[in-house]
Amino acid sequence: MPKKNTKRKLVGLVSKASGHRSYYTVKNTQNTTEKLSLKKYDPITRKHELYEETKKNLGRNEVKAKKH
Repeated sequence: MPKKNTKRKLVGLVSKASGHRSYYTVKNTQNTTEKLSLKKYDPITRKHELYEETKKNLGRNEVKAKKH
C-alpha cells in the first residue's frame, strides 16, 4: 500500500467578488507557504475573477459559532 503524501493539502478557493467557494485544489505546503491567488471563472458573476485560498473545512471564509 502506498504512503499518503502529507506535504500536499486540500484547499478551497473563494471568489473575491461573490464570496462563493467554487473550486478546490491541492497545494504543496513546503514549497508554497503563502496563500494561493488565481484568476478563475466565477459562475455567479459570469466573469473571470480573483480567487484566494481558504481552508477546506471552513464555510465560505467564515468561522462557525460554537454551540453552548
